[in-house]
Amino acid sequence: MRLHRLTVTAFGPFAGSETVDFDALAAGGLFLLRGATGAGKSSVLDAVCFALYGETPGTRRANRLRSDHADPRRLTEVRLELTLGGRRLQITRLPEQLRPKKVGTGTTVERAQTLLREWSADSGDGTPGWRAVSKSHQEAGEEIHRLIGMSRDQFCQVVLLPQGDFARFLKGDSEERSKLLRRLFDTERFQHVESWLAEQRRAQEAAVQAGRRRLRDLASKAEQAAGPQAEPAVAGVPAEDEPAHSAADLTDGVLGWAAILRSGAAEQLAVADAALAGAEAEHRRAQQARADAEELAGLQRRHQAAALEAARLAEAGPAMERDRLRLAEAQSAVGVEAVLHLRAGAADAHRGAHEEERRRRAALAGAPGEGPLLARAETDELTAAEQRLRAEAVRLEAAQADERRCAELAREQESLDGDRRRAEELAEEAADWLAGFDDRLAALQEEQTAARTAGALVERLDARRAEVAERLDAARRRDGLRAEIAAAEPRALTLRAEALDAREHSQDVRERRLTGMAAELAAQLRAGEACRVCGSPEHPEPARPSGGQVGAADEERALAAQAAAEQRAGAAERELAGLQVREAAAAGAAGPESAEALAAALAEAERERREALRVAEGLGAANRRIERLAEEQARRLSAVRGAGERTAVLTDRIQLLAAEREELTRRVAEARDGAPSVAARAAGLARLADGVAALAAAARAGADAARRLKEADDELARAAVDAGFPSPAEAAAVLLPREQRERLEGRLARYRSELAAVERLLAEPGLAAAAAGPPADVPGAQSRLRTAVDRLRGAHAAQQAARERCEALAGIGRQLAELAASLAPTLARYGRINRLAALAAGTSVENRLRMRLESYVLAARLEQVAAAASDRLVRMSGGRYTLVHSDDRGTGNKRSGLALRVVDAWTGTERDTATLSGGESFFASLALALGLADVVTDEAGGMPLDTLFIDEGFGTLDEHSLEEVMDVLDGLRERDRAVGIVSHVADLRSRIPAQLLVRKGRHGSTLALAGREDA
Repeated sequence: MRLHRLTVTAFGPFAGSETVDFDALAAGGLFLLRGATGAGKSSVLDAVCFALYGETPGTRRANRLRSDHADPRRLTEVRLELTLGGRRLQITRLPEQLRPKKVGTGTTVERAQTLLREWSADSGDGTPGWRAVSKSHQEAGEEIHRLIGMSRDQFCQVVLLPQGDFARFLKGDSEERSKLLRRLFDTERFQHVESWLAEQRRAQEAAVQAGRRRLRDLASKAEQAAGPQAEPAVAGVPAEDEPAHSAADLTDGVLGWAAILRSGAAEQLAVADAALAGAEAEHRRAQQARADAEELAGLQRRHQAAALEAARLAEAGPAMERDRLRLAEAQSAVGVEAVLHLRAGAADAHRGAHEEERRRRAALAGAPGEGPLLARAETDELTAAEQRLRAEAVRLEAAQADERRCAELAREQESLDGDRRRAEELAEEAADWLAGFDDRLAALQEEQTAARTAGALVERLDARRAEVAERLDAARRRDGLRAEIAAAEPRALTLRAEALDAREHSQDVRERRLTGMAAELAAQLRAGEACRVCGSPEHPEPARPSGGQVGAADEERALAAQAAAEQRAGAAERELAGLQVREAAAAGAAGPESAEALAAALAEAERERREALRVAEGLGAANRRIERLAEEQARRLSAVRGAGERTAVLTDRIQLLAAEREELTRRVAEARDGAPSVAARAAGLARLADGVAALAAAARAGADAARRLKEADDELARAAVDAGFPSPAEAAAVLLPREQRERLEGRLARYRSELAAVERLLAEPGLAAAAAGPPADVPGAQSRLRTAVDRLRGAHAAQQAARERCEALAGIGRQLAELAASLAPTLARYGRINRLAALAAGTSVENRLRMRLESYVLAARLEQVAAAASDRLVRMSGGRYTLVHSDDRGTGNKRSGLALRVVDAWTGTERDTATLSGGESFFASLALALGLADVVTDEAGGMPLDTLFIDEGFGTLDEHSLEEVMDVLDGLRERDRAVGIVSHVADLRSRIPAQLLVRKGRHGSTLALAGREDA
């Protein structure tokens, strides 16, 4: 990679466009970047890094890319021409930044831009020129990264060579070195390997611990299942924190102990089976004895109960005989009972019929018209009168229809009169409304026109109000900024005066130091040493310091005070300029009016707009009212026409109904015959006919009831004689109700049945024999059975517990065997992964140096870097020093792998790099930086780095060491390599002819090529 040309515009401290021609600057292979502190030497390196990667170096990322000195209209831009991989490229980058708007006032955001171009013999029109490769940030970045082969961090460390980092790297501990090496050599994948191995170890360890817990749980279950008589348990199971190297270590002891428990449980089961068989035999014998005793006791109780029942039945015998005779008499009179019931029913019916006929004649006697006369008539006369009355009621049905029709005609005529009146009123109302239609329409049209005019006014007032509001905001900003400017101007003037005073003081101090430079140089003379000015070892008349002698420290303090004062003045002026620009923009937007006048104008515009808006909002309502008015006019006209037509139709209909009603009224009057209405006369005739019919029916029912009563009396006399009774009264006297007879029959039947059953029981031989023997001992037999049952229950529970114990121990044994088989591969995996993880993490006893895997890889890289650095360090130190990598462990608990030692050829000893002096540390760290550049370059694919920059550090070297370092740097520019040195050291100005001078000023820094004569 070789740099050709760099152009920066409005970048960092550079306000304008500055160009660096690296081809001319690096023609001799070595060039110097020099300038005052803060002038922008490092900003040149920042621009190179920004052009390549779109970012500044990591240590200076916080710096602003945009120059504070630049014209707001000039955009920040960096353009770099370089050769990469044999291709000449041009990279142009613009960061995201604010710029003034092209139209109007204010600023807008200019988006970041990237342009990658390549020099081509044919740029598209047949001539050589630049050809666009990409305008995409991502595509350009990927292409540049592919060609360079290094990340931004690697590039900044290898090409820009920041000496401060390598000084810390040289004297730091392993952790500090690992941070830089990890960033440059991308060893994160080895960290991932360590993390993965540790995670796998934790997972396998968790599986082993789970197996141990499962084993202890099974052993505890086996001990619990075996019971208190078992051996106490789990001494053979290792604890969770105890080591175990195989499944046999974990399970052999427990498996043997479990087998012993199963053998003991089998013996206990055999004993329990024998005990259960004996208990079952004894239980059967006790059951049989209790059954025999209960059977004997039952026979004895039955015989005793039968004897008692026989005595009771003998005492009840006379009463049962009397009941039998009474039942026999009642049963002989049963034939008369039914006839008595029939005669009582006939007598009740005769009394009811006679009463009904009397009530009906009394009711008919009180009826109007023919009622009293018909109440004394016979049955045949009543029947004829009913027929006559009903025929007359039928004839009145036609007159009733005429009467109803008359009522309907009257109601219809009244309704039609009301309809005709309403139609006439509707026509009159519609005519009155139509008379005022034109006035209403004109008023609504005027309201519509006013609303439309107000709507147009609202739009104009909206624009006016927005304009006034913007001007009011601008006026308020303008007034506030003016107050800030009034406060900032005195401060800026004061700080500027202070800066000028500091500058004059600094120049005065410098002049006084130059005046007394001879005395300062004379103070450095030593007897016998050559003078640095004339070269003579003799110093006959050295200059003497004056009373006001100024030294380098005084000059540095004056320069620092000047820089601080100028920085404060510049910041105040930039702040004041910004306030003035913002005030001018706000004043232009606000106009000449004051904020109070604009606020009053805005309030007036708001008031006018509200009033106009209120009127304009009535447009929709006016339009709707006009539409409704037109609809109402059409409806009213239609109503007038419809009302006239309906009035004519109703008048004709009313006349027809009046004629029909007159005829019907005449016929109805004839049919009423003095009654209030035809319906009333018909209802009276119907009621009279119903009364006559009811009386006739009651008379016929009375005659039938008298006949049936006579027949019942005759039947009752015959039935009493047939049953053997002189008269019906005597038969009724011995007669019993059927329920009572049934109770007597049941009582007699139960007595005979109980007597027969007792006689059969007393006749049984078994009962008699049982009664003759001794009483049965049932409680003793039951006590013996309970004892046998308790023994049987205990034996059965013991046998069941022994069987369950055997089954449980057998299941646990199978689980233990399965667990032993499953733990074997888990323990094997855990052993392998634990050893690998410990080795990778540096915690294994096998890893004597306690070196992590990543540290091991980095140590190999550091060994390469130390070898490459020693090639140059030997030359810089005159053959005295070399760097070697050491695997020694650090102090305390620190791990080894990244130690650096320096070998002193003069003493033959190896010592810590921290013992090097300032100058020795510089060229040792420079050698490290150059060695690391070689190793990283090889790691990145061997891309040649034709341009390098070395940033500071030369001030710590003496003259001899500087010569050695310059010899090494001269060696670097072999093979057409360019090396740039960034330094303040004055001796380098005379040693390096090609120089890039960075000058700083009040309006920004500038770049210029300078030869030795400009130094």
